Amino acid sequence: MAAASLSQLSFLSNPSPRSLFVPSLRPTTPFRRIHGDGSRFRCSAGQTGFFTRLGRLLKEKAKSDVEKVFSGFSKTRDNLAVIDELLLYWNLAETDRVLDELEEALLVSDFGPRITIKIVDSLRDDILAGKLKSGSEIKEALKKNVLELLKGKGSKTDLQLGFRKPAVIMIVGVNGGGKTTSLGKLAFRLKNEGAKILMAAGDTFRAAASDQLEIWADRTGCEIVVAEKENAKASSVLSQAVKRGKEGGFDIVLCDTSGRLHTNYSLMEELIACKKAVAKVIPGAPNEILQVLDGTTGLNMLPQAREFNDVVGITGLILTKLDGSARGGCVVSVVDELGIPVKFVGVGEGLEDLQPFDPEAFVDAIFS
Repeated sequence: MAAASLSQLSFLSNPSPRSLFVPSLRPTTPFRRIHGDGSRFRCSAGQTGFFTRLGRLLKEKAKSDVEKVFSGFSKTRDNLAVIDELLLYWNLAETDRVLDELEEALLVSDFGPRITIKIVDSLRDDILAGKLKSGSEIKEALKKNVLELLKGKGSKTDLQLGFRKPAVIMIVGVNGGGKTTSLGKLAFRLKNEGAKILMAAGDTFRAAASDQLEIWADRTGCEIVVAEKENAKASSVLSQAVKRGKEGGFDIVLCDTSGRLHTNYSLMEELIACKKAVAKVIPGAPNEILQVLDGTTGLNMLPQAREFNDVVGITGLILTKLDGSARGGCVVSVVDELGIPVKFVGVGEGLEDLQPFDPEAFVDAIFS
């Protein structure tokens, strides 16, 4: 499809309900842009340190929302509650039995065999060396080991948005992982911190994808660029959106993409085209490529993340549906295995339930 010029974009402020959009009134140009609430506010992204301040605000918000993280990981915490019972009356003679049961509890929570063995062996060595002399000390050492794993390979949990606007974030992943929902929740959180957000409906394969993202644009009061014609190329949609973001003074462009199996070569190649199209408009973009992973799949998410990372270079992960999963340990496994930081976790269905990932809060949540 030939790329449309920016002058061909049509604009609608304060959109009426979707039922009022009739075909005869639809523009015939390839793209349109909708104002979620018609608001016109200015943001200080052009000022020095805006994105740094934005990252700090998100991290502070994560710490203040620690109760949500606790409730979100309730099933994982229930799985690991046996550890407190094991350590309550711990004595040296029971070391092997206790550590065997602790190992089982970690495996059930999807910490992964390699990590589990590494943690348990470290605890055993410290116990036999006389460094750990009580159940409470073993518990603290366990938490410290897990925290070190998270911080060692996944330390950059803040969004890395550079120093010029607009910053561009691409959201990728397999079908059904929660990409569009995560993008909408991320837009809500970023806008609440003062950023001017433009959404790009780059999922051109699924018929209802653009409609779904438009609903999120309405809910969050953001603006959106959508392909009007069928069979539009995703790379063209994203290119036009980033151009609009650049000319319109937007702070962040959030780019949705089609869900695809990591084993489908042609669809994975399309992601490369999307990445290149964005970079042509703004050298160095996208600033972040965030992969959405379904937390209920546990360790099965590893091959997905590995393939996507090989193709486009994943900079961060969003783990969703962890509120309904007892597999919270997969967070640690993914970070340790791939060295890619987790940036957000989904712990519920509400607008605010996409939480910035904070390693300390996570460890406290699952081992409380």
